[in-house]
Amino acid sequence: MFDWVLRIVSMTALADEAGAAADEVGAAGWSEWLGMLLPLVLIFGAMYFIMIRPQRKKDKKVKAMLNNLKVTDRVTTIGGIHGTIVSIKDDNVTLHVGKDNVPLVMARWAIRSIEEETLENDAEALN
Repeated sequence: MFDWVLRIVSMTALADEAGAAADEVGAAGWSEWLGMLLPLVLIFGAMYFIMIRPQRKKDKKVKAMLNNLKVTDRVTTIGGIHGTIVSIKDDNVTLHVGKDNVPLVMARWAIRSIEEETLENDAEALN
């Protein structure tokens, strides 16, 4: 644990006796530091490519999807409600839900996805 103190003491003693020997001990210290830092750098690099980068890509996709919402899109909310967008105002989206076209006002961020398939008759699908 206190190897570095002993190393400093021995380095000063060696420096008094011979300057060349002190340079060799100092070079060995740098290689030890590099040996300790290299695994940390590799771990942080792996964490970036495994966790951070994919999450940023996903967030960018979701943001683009929410910005491209338009009236008549069929959407699914994070609560599992399927509906059709009737109006969009700022951060609020009005959906018509069910065969009676019940209007629901949702926050824009509550939209999970846009449904690719359009149903010919929503009332038949709900029965």
